[in-house]
Amino acid sequence: MRLRYQLMIPAMMAAMAVQAQSIQLDNHAVPAGKKGAAAGKLYDRQGTVLKSAKLAQDTSGLFTISKGQLKLKKNAKLSNDPASFKYAVTVENGGAKEDFIIVRDDFHRNKIVAHRGAWKNNGGSQNSITSFRDAVRIGCEGSEFDVWLSSDGVPVLSHDPHIGGHTVEETPLATLQAVQLKNGDRVPTFEEYIQEAMKQNTTKLVLELKPSKTGRGQELAQKCMDLIRKYRCEGWMLYISFDYDICKKVNAIDPFAKVAYLNGDKTPAQLAADKIWGFDYNWKVIDKTPGIIADAHKNKVTVNIWTVNEADKMEAYLKAGADYLTTDEPELALEKSK
Repeated sequence: MRLRYQLMIPAMMAAMAVQAQSIQLDNHAVPAGKKGAAAGKLYDRQGTVLKSAKLAQDTSGLFTISKGQLKLKKNAKLSNDPASFKYAVTVENGGAKEDFIIVRDDFHRNKIVAHRGAWKNNGGSQNSITSFRDAVRIGCEGSEFDVWLSSDGVPVLSHDPHIGGHTVEETPLATLQAVQLKNGDRVPTFEEYIQEAMKQNTTKLVLELKPSKTGRGQELAQKCMDLIRKYRCEGWMLYISFDYDICKKVNAIDPFAKVAYLNGDKTPAQLAADKIWGFDYNWKVIDKTPGIIADAHKNKVTVNIWTVNEADKMEAYLKAGADYLTTDEPELALEKSK
């Protein structure tokens, strides 16, 4: 009986973590220069609009809540000041309070996602802070990166399950960060990546949550979402995974998270039924499935295609209506997206 109780504790804690956010916001960004622009609607855990929610704190003095919608005041608009693009607010409803950061929406709309950052034609290592900075510098809409759990439970970046001769999931963070990468880079944590990303508001983070061979996929998703909530960086985030249960876990924690599935074995209708925001399929899947892009849009599912490195394919997929292209050649793709 005691053993059974002990086994129940992790499941109970996970369930409690999923339910931690009592007030949810469906969008965290506001465009500049538009008076009275809306950030998003406020909901409870059951998906009901919180029409009685109130603004408990707003240091900018720019926001209000009307009929459950967080928005700028009637005559207020965000400035274009490059040094000021984050706005902290606290929302109250029935005694519950939640903090949010609203980001001014200057994010690019060119459809190009740098695969593991912009590393191939620059000096940085894949999945490094340097390659992310280069993706921002050249103007990508998104920068994709891969995250695993270290053996001591820290979300850490690496594309492959091994790095520097170490198995990521079996190695503590300190050992992983001692690995020497190209150009003086080191293996970053997801937390460090968030901190870097929030210094700008033009390139989004595309977080790939890696399937776990040690059975810790759900733990990885929870810890990443906990960090996102800690920094209140939802406005910067997109999510992808080959593990469908991880996709659903992220959605369970944040029903408004923009989550795309990578594996290629679900139809747009199946994704829509599970409230998965999009698919991010390999170009071979796209080529073998005529009409899948149109079918996705019919089901209100977004389309990302990986890894598209050839100019003719970039042109074809953009013409066909792809919402995003993930590429190792972001400079070339940016030219094609014009």
